[in-house]
Amino acid sequence: MNPYGRTKLAAEQLLADLATANPDFRPVFLRYFNAAGSDPDGELGEDHAPETHLIPNVLRVAAAQAGHVDIFGEDYNTPDGTCVRDYIHVIDLAEAHMLALNALEKSSEIYNLGYGSGYSVAEVVEMARQVTKRWISTEAAPRRAGDPPVLIASPDKIMRDLGWSPRHSELDSIIESAWRWRLAHPNGYEE
Repeated sequence: MNPYGRTKLAAEQLLADLATANPDFRPVFLRYFNAAGSDPDGELGEDHAPETHLIPNVLRVAAAQAGHVDIFGEDYNTPDGTCVRDYIHVIDLAEAHMLALNALEKSSEIYNLGYGSGYSVAEVVEMARQVTKRWISTEAAPRRAGDPPVLIASPDKIMRDLGWSPRHSELDSIIESAWRWRLAHPNGYEE
């Protein structure tokens, strides 16, 4: 659908070709859908430079480290006009990795890692306001080229094949853990 998605698919195809040429090489493909949150101890969190992910950017505003968060498009054909995305807690993501690694001996598969439901950008901002109990200022920005209105995973295959059962699928849980990390590490990993 866009260059980002095509590069991910191209990488999968290259690895699949390698597996065809070398039967001892068995990749498993894990297609992430918006990983977010932090570990329960608050030691590991999300810290990119530059930060492009929605939840960390929203929390930067809540922590007074940025003035506002940009909303890229408010005219999508969605209930509130903002993009809808599937978010997955990093703990559930790690558990899916372990299950996939343990299953590698059996076969090479492709699995979507998300919850099968989504939240709009506006819903993420509102939930972050509730969790942090702080006002989070937003500004409308033009749509980003190639952004689909809705992008939601179908995790049925990994649930069926590997018995994956996510435990942290609520948006408030994802944001709460990310907020705890942000408060404990205001400067990220540069402390």
